[in-house]
Amino acid sequence: MIANLFIALREGLEASLVVGILIAYVIRMNRRDALRPIWAGVGIAVAVSLLIGFALSQTRGLPDSVFELTAGLLSIVACGLVTWMVFWMAKTARSMRGNLEAGIEKTLAGGAFGLLVIAFVSVGREGVETALFLWAAAQAAGQSLLPLLGALIGLLIAVALGFAIYRGMVRLDLRAFFTWSGSLLIILAGGVLAYGVHELQEVGVLPGGESIAFDVSVAVPPESWYGSLLRGTIGFRPEMSWLEIVVWALYVGIALGVFLRMSLRTLPRVTTSTASATASSRA
Repeated sequence: MIANLFIALREGLEASLVVGILIAYVIRMNRRDALRPIWAGVGIAVAVSLLIGFALSQTRGLPDSVFELTAGLLSIVACGLVTWMVFWMAKTARSMRGNLEAGIEKTLAGGAFGLLVIAFVSVGREGVETALFLWAAAQAAGQSLLPLLGALIGLLIAVALGFAIYRGMVRLDLRAFFTWSGSLLIILAGGVLAYGVHELQEVGVLPGGESIAFDVSVAVPPESWYGSLLRGTIGFRPEMSWLEIVVWALYVGIALGVFLRMSLRTLPRVTTSTASATASSRA
């Protein structure tokens, strides 16, 4: 639940900031008529994300071997998408607002459909990534209801926080937020990756399933609250193979090191620009 709450909060806040930038710019340009296609694009993106999430939830009805193969492959894909997203944000955060505004300016002369597409793509990318990663994290945790509840709470907090930032009620150091949240996301993604390796070992796609590194099931019962917490956050299971541990350690060690070096060098402090965008939107 905690992992999914955090994932939804991070991704939801990112989407909320994008929507805030789009709305603030068209209001500043005195083009309130452009708000309708922007909200339409957001609505379609949310609907598509929910449909993808629903489709993923139906995989539980597959035969065990097919489900394990599907879960393993999709977990690796989810890890890849989240890794790409984290590094993309570290690289483009400085120019994200400018790029969005440039796209809107070019599109305003072309009609409503272009604005709908910009909003749909901007929010839909976050939504699809979130749906896939939340599903993979829920499978890794071995639960369904609590991860869904955590995701809902995280999204509600993200929407409220995004609105507060837009209205100037909250000043948030987004550099620090995205740096630390990106670091935590990499650790969570490592757990999802380890789960994907485990599932592929279960169906024989990957070797080494019988090569167990440790078994602490007595000390950490799989169904205990702390066992579920460890499994749902860092991907720790009481019984893990050597391949799972090596893959997790290599991924987290390399990805986290590169990300921290990149983000601390390139991510700007954007509280001032956010406040400026808010002030401009009110002018």
